[in-house]
Amino acid sequence: MPLFRPNIIDFEASGFGFDSYPIEVGVVLNDGRKYCALIKPAEDWQYWDPNAESIHGLSLEVLWSYGKPINLVARELNAFLENKTVYSDGWVVDKPWLSRLFCQSGLTPSFFLSSLEYILKEPQMEIWTQTQHQIMSELALTRHRASSDALVIQETYVRTQQLALAMNA
Repeated sequence: MPLFRPNIIDFEASGFGFDSYPIEVGVVLNDGRKYCALIKPAEDWQYWDPNAESIHGLSLEVLWSYGKPINLVARELNAFLENKTVYSDGWVVDKPWLSRLFCQSGLTPSFFLSSLEYILKEPQMEIWTQTQHQIMSELALTRHRASSDALVIQETYVRTQQLALAMNA
């Protein structure tokens, strides 16, 4: 039985509160293709949490220097994800950040965002955290960034799926 490999999206943001906004997006598709972009903040996006910066390691200066314009990121996401369902392990925060990005761009997503919990089975959930830590160690990822996080989430899904199937065999 072939394993399901979901399309995964992850965001890094300016903070964790109501006024936070997306500053980076990373996507890993089920075929291995990847998309990642730093997002240049809109003029009226002002909120910045130094605690969030200490986690993702991105400064406003980096975003202003290397970030892509919001409407370009929205267009690129639409082209990359057209008619696909993409899953998030943090839907409760990723959905508002995605909405804020697209609202600011004046575009509508051409894809569907869903919570990863909708496709996780109970046995996968029971071993998720332990498996995720193991994968992070194996991949030796030193950055907490959107593209790395998306890859870890996808690999954790696949590995927990394999382990759950082996337990039931």
